[in-house]
Amino acid sequence: MHQPSAPVLKNNRRRARVALRLRRYRYVSLSRRVWHRRAVFLSGAIFVGLAAVGFAELADKAQDLYYEIMKTWPWLPFIMTPLGFIGLAHITARFFPAAGGSGIPQVIAARASSDTAHRLSLLGWPTMIAKIVMTALALMFGASVGREGPTVQVGASVMFAVASVAGIGRHNGLVLAGSAAGIAAAFNAPIAGILFAIEELAKSFAGRINDIVIASVAIAGGVSWLILGDYAYFGEVSAKMINAADWTAVPICAALGGLMGGIFSLLLVTITQRPPRVIAVLRTKPAIFAGICGLIVAALSVATAGYASGNGYRETRAGLLFGEQLPFWYGPSKLVATMLSSASGIPGGLFSPSLAVGSGLGSMLTPLVTFVDPRAFMLLMTVGYFAAVVQAPLTAVVIVMEMTSDRNMVIPLMATALLAAGVSRLISREPLYHALSHAYAPRAQTGAAKPPQPGS
Repeated sequence: MHQPSAPVLKNNRRRARVALRLRRYRYVSLSRRVWHRRAVFLSGAIFVGLAAVGFAELADKAQDLYYEIMKTWPWLPFIMTPLGFIGLAHITARFFPAAGGSGIPQVIAARASSDTAHRLSLLGWPTMIAKIVMTALALMFGASVGREGPTVQVGASVMFAVASVAGIGRHNGLVLAGSAAGIAAAFNAPIAGILFAIEELAKSFAGRINDIVIASVAIAGGVSWLILGDYAYFGEVSAKMINAADWTAVPICAALGGLMGGIFSLLLVTITQRPPRVIAVLRTKPAIFAGICGLIVAALSVATAGYASGNGYRETRAGLLFGEQLPFWYGPSKLVATMLSSASGIPGGLFSPSLAVGSGLGSMLTPLVTFVDPRAFMLLMTVGYFAAVVQAPLTAVVIVMEMTSDRNMVIPLMATALLAAGVSRLISREPLYHALSHAYAPRAQTGAAKPPQPGS
């Protein structure tokens, strides 16, 4: 039998490779199934961006309304805030248990679950709408919460809903993409959205999912940019560390930020999941416990002229952008108010309040560390405390960089975040959001969803 020559064999192999590429190209470009999935994904990412922008506007108006009420009736928070906490906690526990707290633990639990009904209970449209409305109400009542964490759950819920309507069975990648898009649109921080999805939600890197995440972040971020314009969340900060002595701020901020952030995480997990006897008894009546938390938050808010309430955006921006000295009690009071707001069981996130606590702690020490630029010191403390709370140092660094448009502080920010997260792990072994997600996990014995604990 005649054997083909080597050049002929080589040419045949080349033709086979070209034919295979053409078949793949035709499948990718003409396949109805592929384009159906792309259309679902594209529409979902657009809806996430629109939802994030609308949520931001609603939350800002609600917070402004609280401050207007305080100006007109300075003592009204003593009545309004506890009653608001009681109402929100009761509605959350009775009707929308998956809408409580930040929303990030719910997304983690949903991604870990293989039960579609359980996922629907955590990411269904009733939960999403309740999350948006009640987070805005929490801000109107003077709670120390943010809307950025809840936007993660909203983004995941939008993608989950779009995928369900379109009949796409596998939701995990789209839920992760929606979460990342929510962060990107909420903070105008696309890279932070990608890193948050990988570092905090997925705890791993997968190539195919990463493509979906990056694309959804780009689309949702683009929608936000078209509506709100190109902006830095806190403005363009120009802090610098020039002298060698400035670097002493890194271990100071890492140690204090890591310590305080670790204590915050440990206390919040303890109160919500392993409470002491007295708190456990109070938590059997969620409305009463929420009312007590609300009364203390109201007292802090009145005593600090409203500083302890809200997301802390204005105060943080004033400190980081202009180097303004915040009151020495701002950081500690904000920390306590955020702790009680989160533990009470009402909806609301931790991102913005945690950044505010970090900037407040930094401002508190700037009179003692006079040889460092106050803006640089506050920036380092902000990233140190935030990294310690969430134990996601890369996300903390990138999100602070993107929110301030500051590229001068990359190395000190990274060093501070890594050290602070390490200190936090010595105090609270499991990352906060993952520890809180256990309250939303399905029961292994029955397959039924475990009722979420208030405050998670």
